[in-house]
Amino acid sequence: MISFRHVTKRFDGGVTALDDVSLAITEGELLAIVGSSGSGKTTLLRLANRLIAPDDGEVHVSGENVADVDPIALRRGIGYVVQDGGLFPHMTVADNIGITPKLIGTPAGDIAMRVEELLELVRLDRSYRDRYPHELSGGQRQRVGVARALAAKPRIMLMDEPFGALDPLTRDALSDDFRALHDDLKLTTVMITHDMTEAILLADRIAVMTSGRLIAQGTPTELTASGDAFIDRLLSSPRRQAERLQHLMAGSRA
Repeated sequence: MISFRHVTKRFDGGVTALDDVSLAITEGELLAIVGSSGSGKTTLLRLANRLIAPDDGEVHVSGENVADVDPIALRRGIGYVVQDGGLFPHMTVADNIGITPKLIGTPAGDIAMRVEELLELVRLDRSYRDRYPHELSGGQRQRVGVARALAAKPRIMLMDEPFGALDPLTRDALSDDFRALHDDLKLTTVMITHDMTEAILLADRIAVMTSGRLIAQGTPTELTASGDAFIDRLLSSPRRQAERLQHLMAGSRA
């Protein structure tokens, strides 16, 4: 469904953000990309919908080189979700969700029906349709962002730290809901996250990046077998956090 073939991306000043990265995401898969800040995760994601272009290598979506596809048409077929939803502040919830269908000429009545359908899908009451982003909580804005990304019925979802700014309870609920949506709608999803627990719980496979390079990919079990020290630290971070929490809780009861 999506393939990055030996892609390299450099920015001004000679900074190499991606260095000969090859990665394939199969149809229906949810792939999480993890790694430290500055490892190239967001740069890789932005190549898939031609927000930027590689200096070397190729990116293919649904069998086509994205360099040969009209970028506007490409993006309308790919849902894109960023942290805090990325909503237009001057538009209502309904207008935010309906913007892409409107741009592609969908009749107003059909857009209104699609808005209602998507609000239900992301578990928001229809009363929210006339509210503005500043009137919503962080979790509600993120749900609207997911609804907007789904409005044109894309087969692919790109998600850049979609739940990172949310409180733990909202984050857990929304991430679980998205995994259910991913499965029900048969999406292909690439999600960037800094949360290793989230990656392990949600993703079918995990890709690990550092310093612009892809150093490993696979299921948690496959990554554990790699023997790489950096990957071992990443995979063990949820266990270490749980152990510290257990120790602190035991101390508070003493």
